[in-house]
Amino acid sequence: MKNGREVISGGPPAAAAAGLPSPPAGPQRLTLLHDGSLNIQGVTPGDEGSYLCNTSLPDKSTFQARVLLQVASGPENVAVSVRPVTALSNGTLIAFQGSTVTFNCSGSSYPSQQLTWSFRGASSSNDSLASTSGSWLDFRIGDIQPRDQGVYSCMAHNNVSHQAVNKSTQLLVYYVPDRHPECMWAPAQDPSHILFSCSWFGAYPTPTLLWGEDQGEQGAHWKGRVYATEVTDNLTVMMNRSQLFDGQTVRCVAQHPAFDAGKEKSCSFTLKPPFPEGEPLTTALEATSVTLTCTESESIPPSNTTWRKGLQQQDIVPGSKYLLFQDGPLLKLTILNISKDDEGVYFCRSENPLAVRELEVYLTVKTSSVYTGAIIGVFIAALIVGLVVIIAKTVYSSRHRICLGGGFGQTEEDRGDVLSLVESDDEQMFQDAVPQLPPSTNGRHTTLVQIHRIPSSDHEDAESADTSPQQQEDTVQTEEPDDLVIF
Repeated sequence: MKNGREVISGGPPAAAAAGLPSPPAGPQRLTLLHDGSLNIQGVTPGDEGSYLCNTSLPDKSTFQARVLLQVASGPENVAVSVRPVTALSNGTLIAFQGSTVTFNCSGSSYPSQQLTWSFRGASSSNDSLASTSGSWLDFRIGDIQPRDQGVYSCMAHNNVSHQAVNKSTQLLVYYVPDRHPECMWAPAQDPSHILFSCSWFGAYPTPTLLWGEDQGEQGAHWKGRVYATEVTDNLTVMMNRSQLFDGQTVRCVAQHPAFDAGKEKSCSFTLKPPFPEGEPLTTALEATSVTLTCTESESIPPSNTTWRKGLQQQDIVPGSKYLLFQDGPLLKLTILNISKDDEGVYFCRSENPLAVRELEVYLTVKTSSVYTGAIIGVFIAALIVGLVVIIAKTVYSSRHRICLGGGFGQTEEDRGDVLSLVESDDEQMFQDAVPQLPPSTNGRHTTLVQIHRIPSSDHEDAESADTSPQQQEDTVQTEEPDDLVIF
């Protein structure tokens, strides 16, 4: 009997009397076995209930047994969803570091179920993340990190049948370091070759590195000639002088799926040939010491700078004769106890993979006699300057004689001329002695100037002393003017 109703008593009529559908022709759903067991085929939720087995024994006694039948189904339709992620061809999901990822699980079970999210990673095993007795369950991870990479599983468990369904998915967290790749160079055995190295550690998965040369305007995407590319975190490439030139920009580009579209990280350097600088001429005194200096700080990659001697450019070996000192880009060569044999040309030679450049320095060695001659020369020059000063002073003191006499060529007699100017107020005093001139037609004032000659010799001075005043007056009255100057 089920719930007080008879369902079977050895045949189908009992089932019909119990209100159950009649079984189709063939095998029956409900079967009463010889040992009193009830067999139900194709159990459905409608078969759930309390069953009572009532048995009559030969001695007219009865035996009853009660069974509670509970029908359970599921879990069914269990599904998981993770977003936002990118799915690989093998079903693995990819999230990027720093993003927010949401996990959702759903399913159905009868009469009830338990949904649970669990995580298994590198540092944990089956950690329970969230659980519920409902039909769906979700949780969220904000700012996801590499430690969150692993296998995420959702398990749906039927609380009655204890059946369980498990759905798992693997999640990878891609990340890149904040820094740019590091570009370096290393010298090769052949100085005309260079080894460029690019490293970018700390990215997952392994990035793709590319060595190339910039060409044209650089926009959102790098454009240029590719020398080498490989999926690695350290890429090296060997280049020779024929591939390099002044002003060339060599770049290492890092590519990774964690980058946004059109973005990339890179490092680069612009190549420059060496350019040594210094004084091209140096003079030193014999038996002393001299230091030649050379500076080279322009080249990229840095050049190897050395001092060499002579046109054959012999290598200079440090020792008792030569001292070499280097301080960054400055290279000094000190020559001790200089002799005439040290005179000549020296080369400061700088070489990097692009080119070889040389600074030529000529060293002149002088003896002490050379300096003695120089001192004498300075003395003679000073003497000449002194004579010029004396002559100039003499000329300046005799400037009035030069102006009146016309130069140094005048005789003593010529230097006796005296210029006499007659002012208009004194005209009356000299009216008898000075010839009068008619007035000028142009209205200008006219002044008569007489130039008298004064004897310069002693003999003439004596004769002038004996001359009487009357004779001097007569001379003044009868003497004709030598020159007439009109003002």
